[in-house]
Amino acid sequence: MYIWELPDWPIFRCDANKLAQPLALAHLQQGRLLGRMERLGFALQLEATLEATTEEAVKNAEIEGEIFNRDSVRSSIARRLGVPDAALGPADRRAEGIVDMTLDATRNCTAPLTHERLFAWQAALFPTGRSGLHAVKVAAWRDDAHGPMQVVSGPIGREKVQYQAPPAVRIEAEMQAFLAWFNEPLPVDGILRAAIAHLWFVTIHPFDDGNGRIARALADMVLARAENSPQRFYSLSGQIRRDRSSYYGSLERTQKGDLDITACLLWFVECFARTLDAAEFACANVLSPAPTSCGRLSSGTITRSRRSMSDSGRSSTVSSMASKASLRRENGRLLPTARCRPLSATSRTWSIGAFLSAAKVAARTPATV
Repeated sequence: MYIWELPDWPIFRCDANKLAQPLALAHLQQGRLLGRMERLGFALQLEATLEATTEEAVKNAEIEGEIFNRDSVRSSIARRLGVPDAALGPADRRAEGIVDMTLDATRNCTAPLTHERLFAWQAALFPTGRSGLHAVKVAAWRDDAHGPMQVVSGPIGREKVQYQAPPAVRIEAEMQAFLAWFNEPLPVDGILRAAIAHLWFVTIHPFDDGNGRIARALADMVLARAENSPQRFYSLSGQIRRDRSSYYGSLERTQKGDLDITACLLWFVECFARTLDAAEFACANVLSPAPTSCGRLSSGTITRSRRSMSDSGRSSTVSSMASKASLRRENGRLLPTARCRPLSATSRTWSIGAFLSAAKVAARTPATV
């Protein structure tokens, strides 16, 4: 049984106690990075945004096994951001779609998310209506004309089904519920809301192809909303690419589990913290040879960032190395909830709606850090 088959879907739950301290630490890192970047001049902020957005677009596609020329992506983004003397890379029509989606998700983060906007993103990812040799239904929800939507891994002939999405007849109702939740200003922590948006969307899997890329763009959109800024100084997809095996493992376990998504949220929070570590390292690179302009990163911070990248086998957020992607084939009662409902007096396991007031207090309390 998959998570969407449970009678209470999509009323997610989590344990606030388990999330409070990791979330507080992630917010501390986030605030420290954004504070440092705010003290920079406009030109350096723009350069950092260009590098982070390029990394986000390139790695978002690379997670799915699609490799773009980094210079082409950077040039395309630079033209849109108006960065002088940066749009020098070769043109690549294939890269324009991922760039369009990435920038629309963040530069227009406060605009409502609609069916039409999602259709435009997905169509932009597949401008020819094909993914490799296979035709892709674009600018429309998927159907089950060729069987149920399944995500599989493994070599051809020995594929293993990792996940099966809801039937196509449910997609319209599922997406109405998702969009209502996404566009409503609920008092949910921004990092957790990004994690929920990603999980919920990728579980519905509403498109023939491109669901993972769009889900990660939605997570970045939520983070931009929470920060009240379209400027991006870190790449979440860059870190997910480095953690790709555990990323897919977390999704598979959650989609085959119950509606307590604490473990999935904890994975996302910790991944986000590693993202910020990588961004601090990238900040130091952007600012050299003028290190005093950056909020004076301590040697300890830089060392931790470098070690984190070394442990993952990658050099920095600007790494463009790729590994072979696993083969992946992507062929009611739905009420968004904002309730805060304890499951028991002792566990403090709550439904996801508005539960994180305790974690927000922890984030403001120095003793918890």
